Amino acid sequence: MLTMQNIKTHYFFTDSDALLLRELRPMAEGHQDRMVDEFYDYLLGIPETATLLKDSVTLQHLKETLKKWFIDLFSGTYDNQYLLTLQRVGLAHVRVGLNAHFVNAAMNVVRRFVIELLQEHYPNIQERRKFRNAAEKIIDINLDILSASYQEEELKKVFLSRSLESKLIKAAERFTYGLNLILVIALAGVSLGVVALFVWDILHIFRGDVEKGILGALGTLLIIWMMIELMDNEIKTLKGGKFNILVFIGVIIVALIREILISTLRHDMLETQIFLAGTLLILGIVYFLVSKSQQERT
Repeated sequence: MLTMQNIKTHYFFTDSDALLLRELRPMAEGHQDRMVDEFYDYLLGIPETATLLKDSVTLQHLKETLKKWFIDLFSGTYDNQYLLTLQRVGLAHVRVGLNAHFVNAAMNVVRRFVIELLQEHYPNIQERRKFRNAAEKIIDINLDILSASYQEEELKKVFLSRSLESKLIKAAERFTYGLNLILVIALAGVSLGVVALFVWDILHIFRGDVEKGILGALGTLLIIWMMIELMDNEIKTLKGGKFNILVFIGVIIVALIREILISTLRHDMLETQIFLAGTLLILGIVYFLVSKSQQERT
């Protein structure tokens, strides 16, 4: 963290500048009321800042605070206590919601006022220049410290935002992991049901319905194979891998093929078989397009 001495060094502010400013203090004290009036006339003329100055008691308090700040510009003492005071002023501006733009604009009012005072009291250009240089430096230092309060506040917001974002991402990842775990368990249960269906198809063979039993068993075996692929894919997802949508589409296609085989044996209506065949064709096209898209990405 920068100290006041660091800041003064960066602005080439010397002890000579401090002495020059102290020499200007009587001039500042004699015109402080005029400066305060011009300063708040400016702010009251701006709708955005005027809304913050509606209360007369607050306005009077702010005027007294501004007088002290203005005189302190020419105190000649600019130590860490001075830095701390300015930081508190900056934080107060942040808390009331004053836009940093108006802090910069208002400081320009002060700068212009001081320059006009110097022109009135020091007609000699060389003499006026050294006082103006010192005044410009201390005003720039004040503006720097006040502006830093806004920057620190923005950094806090960014830090809190990133912290919240990180927590939300972790919570979402845990929730997704839990859903995938539930899905694996559900797939295991469905797989057991498919195995039971396979046994049922085999029973058809022993009961004499050989054709239906064999076709049904073949279709069920295809489903079991695809269920194994789907479970394997989900396990990989739990371990951090990507979900392969092709496996899911494949399960639907296999189930549809089984239904078409059984529908043929049942001698279902032609419309039903056309519908099943059309659905199978659409799923086949979707499978092809997704597969091609994945190949292009890799």
